[in-house]
Amino acid sequence: MLKSQLKTLSGFLCVAAITGVVVSFEGGPLQAREEKRSRAVSPAATNSAFRAADWDGSKLGSLDQRVFKLALNAANCAVGAGKAGQPTTLTVIDYSRPSTQKRLWVVDLRTHSLLFEELVAHGQGSGDNLATRFSNEAETHRSSIGLFATKGTYVGKNGYSLRLDGLEAGFNSNAMDRAIVMHGAAYVSEAFAHAQGRLGRSWGCPALREGVAREVIDSVKETGLVFAYYPDPKWLSGSQFLGGCQGNPGATPVVAAG
Repeated sequence: MLKSQLKTLSGFLCVAAITGVVVSFEGGPLQAREEKRSRAVSPAATNSAFRAADWDGSKLGSLDQRVFKLALNAANCAVGAGKAGQPTTLTVIDYSRPSTQKRLWVVDLRTHSLLFEELVAHGQGSGDNLATRFSNEAETHRSSIGLFATKGTYVGKNGYSLRLDGLEAGFNSNAMDRAIVMHGAAYVSEAFAHAQGRLGRSWGCPALREGVAREVIDSVKETGLVFAYYPDPKWLSGSQFLGGCQGNPGATPVVAAG
């Protein structure tokens, strides 16, 4: 009787030991895979502020949803890559639209709301009513495209102004040296556009209406990102913040109607 019980207990312990070995063998690699997958997911990638599906497009005015999606993706990439801190606002400029149309939008990334929808001027060297030429070089008086980080403010020859730091080498990285800043200007108004058939033009700066410039600047300074869009093939394929942070060869240009 005792011998039979000992034999049964011995068998039970043997099975338990084998099971433990199997669990240990399978659990180790599985845990490693889970930890690796967890590390591979960027915190920014799970941030709802950057998911276009979490935004109500009907509340974003005339902002083209395809351009907005590009802007969100670029912001997400920059944050995930450590090129920018977590922004509170995202300003989108759509230079594919004529200057007589509102083509600058500021959204609050925390509340998913539209803060501003405004006219904005482009540089003299970029074109007349339509901007078609862009540059990263000094003395061209052209606007630059790509992703910028907002910095501090100062009062200069154009009044209260906001410094913009270009984050894209080859496209806007000389913005600080070129003094490409956001400021107010008398030549940015619906009355000016009606009289001249276009807004006045800057030396490359995204100039705003004088009556709203300070409010916009104070809303986006220091903790915002600015995404200036134009369907330029070289930028669409070469931007480090588009197409999964490695460029987007063959990207379909987004051209606004009108």
